Amino acid sequence: MKRTRRQPGRGILGLLMLTLVASGAIRLGLGVNEAVANAPATSSEPLVCPQPPAALAEALTKREQRVAAQENALNDRLSALALAGQAIEARLVALTETEAKLSATLTMADGAAESDLARLTTVYEAMKPKDAAPLFEQMEPEFAAGFLGRMKPDAAAAILGGMTANKAYAVTILLASRNAGAPTE
Repeated sequence: MKRTRRQPGRGILGLLMLTLVASGAIRLGLGVNEAVANAPATSSEPLVCPQPPAALAEALTKREQRVAAQENALNDRLSALALAGQAIEARLVALTETEAKLSATLTMADGAAESDLARLTTVYEAMKPKDAAPLFEQMEPEFAAGFLGRMKPDAAAAILGGMTANKAYAVTILLASRNAGAPTE
């Protein structure tokens, strides 16, 4: 049998470690005992908080009143905004309905005006040119050009032929230039 040799100092380290662990355990045990001894006794009575200083209580009360007043003002504003929003929505609906009615009325009026112009143009075309020419002579050139531009070319030519040269020239210039400003592309 062979004997193993121990390394010097190994026993001392073990002894030192054992001493430190024992010391820690004793201190921990003493700390727990002391903590348990200093712990307040549990009782069935509720804990009573001391009264805050009067100045602090007064300041907190004033702040609470200010916050409540601001909250009430904010609620009032929100209510007013909600009412205003409802009024605006109602007005928008009314405006939309009115716009639709106005558009229908304008469409009907435009249709009626167009119908009247078409009927009057047909009447002027049916007239004899020698009877229609004096009427066109009395009209403003723009107005006469509007009717002559809607007529069949042969009826318009016959009426222009019965008008004075100056008036026929003015109406012809208006007829020729009424689409001059239209885009070409």
